[in-house]
Amino acid sequence: MAELIDKIRGIGLTGESLLKLLDLSDTQMLQLVDLAIDLKARKRRGEHLANPLLKGKNICLVFEKSSTRTRCATVCAVRDEGGQAEYLGLGDIHFGKKESVADSARVLGRFFEGILFRGFKQETVNGLAKYSGVPVWNGLTDSWHPTQILADLQTIKEHFGHLRGLKVAFVGDGRNNVCNSLMVGCAKAGLDMVDICPSELSPEQEILDAARQAASRNGCTISVEHDPIKGIAGANVIYTDVWASMGEEAVFQQRLQLLKPYQVNMDLVKATGNLESNRVIFLHCLPAFHDDKTELSKETGALEVADDVFEAPFSKVFDEAENRLHTIKAMILASLV
Repeated sequence: MAELIDKIRGIGLTGESLLKLLDLSDTQMLQLVDLAIDLKARKRRGEHLANPLLKGKNICLVFEKSSTRTRCATVCAVRDEGGQAEYLGLGDIHFGKKESVADSARVLGRFFEGILFRGFKQETVNGLAKYSGVPVWNGLTDSWHPTQILADLQTIKEHFGHLRGLKVAFVGDGRNNVCNSLMVGCAKAGLDMVDICPSELSPEQEILDAARQAASRNGCTISVEHDPIKGIAGANVIYTDVWASMGEEAVFQQRLQLLKPYQVNMDLVKATGNLESNRVIFLHCLPAFHDDKTELSKETGALEVADDVFEAPFSKVFDEAENRLHTIKAMILASLV
């Protein structure tokens, strides 16, 4: 127990917020991934039941955007360690309407030891961190999704046994919050990463520059490629996301036309050259349009990923989903223990 606490405190994030991966040093990010792996094993051994690390701690979940994985992962992470989680949905908060972010933050900071925010503007989570006086964690904004990428890195390391030297290919909307964070996370971990996307959906130059600066420290590359077959060659990890994020429904038809050539199907997986040697996995942050079994997908069928890829043995999407719990737990403990 003392060894675990020393490891958590040794990360150097006590009292700190996590708003984007760029807030962390390369070492701190990798330490969080390793801590999550340790906490996963600890949970499976049941050791958290006898020695909870968040006893007496109250964590607030402020969600402008609904979620399955982020909400459940956070609630379970907090309860695993003896804490309490309170959920505030869109109907419970009044940012910019009845109350400013600054005023809400100062109230919540008097009640809770930490706040996890999931919503739209990065400025909102920044404001919560500035005014609340307690650690604030970004569970997703339109710009960044740091907790997702920590889980992705954990999943990759668990499967391959290492991170450095592997190649990650993101295929689809190359300037969304997941891709932005994945570029930074790969660069800080020493993975080569290629953003395979239409030119119209290329990443912002500022984010690309920041990722490449981190990559230069770690001997890896961050690149953008518009030809899926060319970009996918040699990839060990194929990653995709929905073609229109929450709040972008109005541009769905436009995205559909742009991204049809970027579907992750079995032909694309074979083009990695790594399928026969079992050196490739598929990841998706979910939910995924991979079949016609939901109300939203009945008319469109599979979109960003074909069903035979999603259900293949090399698909690790549900390991990845589970790891949201362990990485969120690692992040909260690093701030509060």
